[in-house]
Amino acid sequence: MKLLLLTTFGISLAATLFAQTSFEGWENESKTNKRLLPRYGHLPKSEQEVQADSSFIKQIMSQPQFKTRRDASNHLINLGFQYYYRPDLKTAMYRFNQAYLLDSTNTDIFWGYGAIYMAFGQYELAKEQYLIGLTMDSTSTHLLTDLATYFMGQYYLLMPMPKNDIVKDPKVEARRSIDSAIYYLKKSYLLDSKDVNTTYKLSICYWNIEDCKNAWKYYDLAAALGGQPITEEYTADLKKRCKR
Repeated sequence: MKLLLLTTFGISLAATLFAQTSFEGWENESKTNKRLLPRYGHLPKSEQEVQADSSFIKQIMSQPQFKTRRDASNHLINLGFQYYYRPDLKTAMYRFNQAYLLDSTNTDIFWGYGAIYMAFGQYELAKEQYLIGLTMDSTSTHLLTDLATYFMGQYYLLMPMPKNDIVKDPKVEARRSIDSAIYYLKKSYLLDSKDVNTTYKLSICYWNIEDCKNAWKYYDLAAALGGQPITEEYTADLKKRCKR
């Protein structure tokens, strides 16, 4: 179970991240550095900051490879994820916010914001970012798949949990979470059946609920798409639980 959680989130980078900083440290710094807040925290900017933003936009849009501000915004989101996987979350957040500065309607920005919070283990804050983006564009496959990933994380947290005063029946709640994950993954898959990340996560979800037919179906589809995220460990677990 732990293996699949790490596989699903890519939080193998978390150990490196927390060696660098904690979320508490991130929050403290964000009190004096609005660039660490999604959409700059909607905080007012000084005249100097406004001028700097304007100069930045002019500089970026003077580059011939960018025909529109959306093009430039997408470029900065891609840069943000490159820093994210190093991991250099601070620079990643700066790039995501610059992407917002260029095109505030680009919902992939919220994909980036959510990824930052997921890396810190702040899943509810990540979910909030995904939902904001989805209210703007309900067909964003990046947001749908990562919202599903949030629900997968809830499933893994709830499954081993004993009954308690807050969660009366964790296994029932866990099943609801994995069902929600499948729901959003299938919505994303219908919009883009070529996304290997979405397809692979569908296989994992079905593996968890012992639906072997669908676990193999989406595994084979993910493999046909190149199979980049598929791990040897998951392949072994799938073969063990779902013999064919």
